[in-house]
Amino acid sequence: MLTTGLSIFLGVLFLLAKLPRRLMLRLLHYDGVLDITVTVITLLVHFGTFSGVMAATFAGLFTSMATSLAKRLFGYIAGNKYFPGKVHLKV
Repeated sequence: MLTTGLSIFLGVLFLLAKLPRRLMLRLLHYDGVLDITVTVITLLVHFGTFSGVMAATFAGLFTSMATSLAKRLFGYIAGNKYFPGKVHLKV
């Protein structure tokens, strides 16, 4: 379950990494909404078995940790203003 959750999370992480930087930073402004959305979608997709629901739960937890870390590391965009994190991105 943990391994499956990790692989689901890596898929979500790679999708987030492929987004344009501005869009990624705008999404990080809404990190809570992003976490809930990813968790709900993965729960819906993997609903039906206990192991599927647990894997989706782990994927949601990993996503929550990653978005919190990314927001602190890269910052976020709110409106038209960029709030940089520890690593300043050119946007």
